Amino acid sequence: MYSLTEGALDKITNGIDVDKPVLQILGHKKLSSSSSGERYRLLVSDGKRVNSFTMLATQLNSMITDNILTEFSICQINRYAISMVNNAGKQKRVMVILNIDLKVPGNEVGHKIGNPTNVEADADAKPPQSAQSVEPSPQNQNNSISKLSMQQPSTSDISTTPIVALSPYQNRWVIKARVVSKSAIRTWSNSRGEGKLFFMNLVDESGEIRCTAFKDQCDKFYDMIEMGKVYYISRATLKTANKQFNNLKNDYEMTLTGDSEVIPCHDNESDIPSLQFDFVPINDIEKKERNDIMDILGIVKSSGDLQILTSRNTGREMKKRDLNIVDESNTMVTLTIWGSQAEEFDASNNPVLALKGARVGEFNGGKNLSTLSSTVLQIDPDIPAAHRLRGWFNKIGRNEETKLLSRGLGSAGGGNGPWITFKDVRDMELGFKGPEIYTVKATLNMFRIENALYKSCPTESCKKKLVDQANDMYRCEKCNKEYPNYRYRLLASMNLADWTDQQWVTAFSEEAEKVLGITAQELGELKENDNDAYLEKFGDATFKSFIFKIRVKLEMFRDENRLKATCISVSPVDYKLYNDHLITKIKELAGIEKA
Repeated sequence: MYSLTEGALDKITNGIDVDKPVLQILGHKKLSSSSSGERYRLLVSDGKRVNSFTMLATQLNSMITDNILTEFSICQINRYAISMVNNAGKQKRVMVILNIDLKVPGNEVGHKIGNPTNVEADADAKPPQSAQSVEPSPQNQNNSISKLSMQQPSTSDISTTPIVALSPYQNRWVIKARVVSKSAIRTWSNSRGEGKLFFMNLVDESGEIRCTAFKDQCDKFYDMIEMGKVYYISRATLKTANKQFNNLKNDYEMTLTGDSEVIPCHDNESDIPSLQFDFVPINDIEKKERNDIMDILGIVKSSGDLQILTSRNTGREMKKRDLNIVDESNTMVTLTIWGSQAEEFDASNNPVLALKGARVGEFNGGKNLSTLSSTVLQIDPDIPAAHRLRGWFNKIGRNEETKLLSRGLGSAGGGNGPWITFKDVRDMELGFKGPEIYTVKATLNMFRIENALYKSCPTESCKKKLVDQANDMYRCEKCNKEYPNYRYRLLASMNLADWTDQQWVTAFSEEAEKVLGITAQELGELKENDNDAYLEKFGDATFKSFIFKIRVKLEMFRDENRLKATCISVSPVDYKLYNDHLITKIKELAGIEKA
């Protein structure tokens, strides 16, 4: 009643290509040793033989987890690849299933077909050169690549190996893959010398792999390779992936050598997919562990200012920006982006972000996300999930109160810390158990003008107050130097008030400048030349309202514990957003449920 392709497994294990064999699934086993995520090994039968050296490509894992490929299922193998593995010192052919269709569910079959026996694989059998899914002979493959390099003919006859079938036990292969991300050139210098590198992530319909080019190969290939384009790549080396720096779902990674060839593909590119995502809902981040890597789709609800930091380890200047992103789970998390992405980011139209390989962090009891050098970030990607998210945000999400996963990070609008009142701060005793952040809409009540302005070290990275030497020279104790010049900086003590209470808050230069509407340097020049105009600037700023983000922390001062409040960001009042917040609070107080 049920027909299988008898003899198919004998042929496949001896290197003979079989077109769309029909096989029966007799069982599966999850492999826990794979560093590339879950992999499944299958026990398959053609009615005559059984073979346990069969693997399911990772993108087909859902057919196991969703109970599609159950015991006794009959399936058609539409595409497979042969990978050579070392099994007890012998080379063994493993069939990797790349595309499979269920023909008859296992519960309908209900039994094993025939009386199959174990395959007696001939490990030394050589595959015929005409087999499309197996490794071509070295001479055949070298000739095809050399011809391709010199003449650029039609490339449809090039025999390629799927990425998922690559292993260090093969040294003659060609892959056809799309470059879905490409890093900037990086340099290093240490006791062993100096050098440079770049890496790229490659995908085909079977999987993904990291490829790195060092030194001479970096110079040779960097300008030639374009992100999004498809290439034939051969003669590279494979090694076990370093998961400290490589989060792709592949046990191996590739390195270009002096013999490597990278040839553009100019036809039949449609069968090579673009970047593939495995999105995790934002509300699931709460269950994840620190340093977990995941793909996220979110829309930017608010954005913080660009921040410039100095690395403690290298002394290098770093640029970062914190974004608050939400998805249809109505959960918000802070995402930190770095470098040129942070510097150039435009959040004005609430862009949708698709991130491949973002890292989970923890701070102050909350979860957050950060991009890595290997993270791929796409802005407003043209994919169905992104369009659905945009529609949800425009209709519902823009005005909804969200659950917050992040606490005490950066300066990204109102999402990093609850939006509360000064009375709430006191009632909740924020800051007494450690640093905490909250957001408040408040009015500037008064300044302590004395000592609000000081002369600081002119060195960009140093903000230390200078000591006047009374000889037209100023000394910086931190830098241990004297300077003839200085820079003005603000250290403003402000009294803020809302309708419930008031709070004294310290604001440093950048945030104080936003409140006063003038730079510290301009303010210092006013003080030197026109003290009345200088005082007037403080008067002009009083009784103006802003959205403040404030960090509170209990500190010891003169043998007493004192709650210190510091303004870490300030922005004009977005009255639409603030009104939405008030309406939500009114509904909560009135017991009105959301529609």
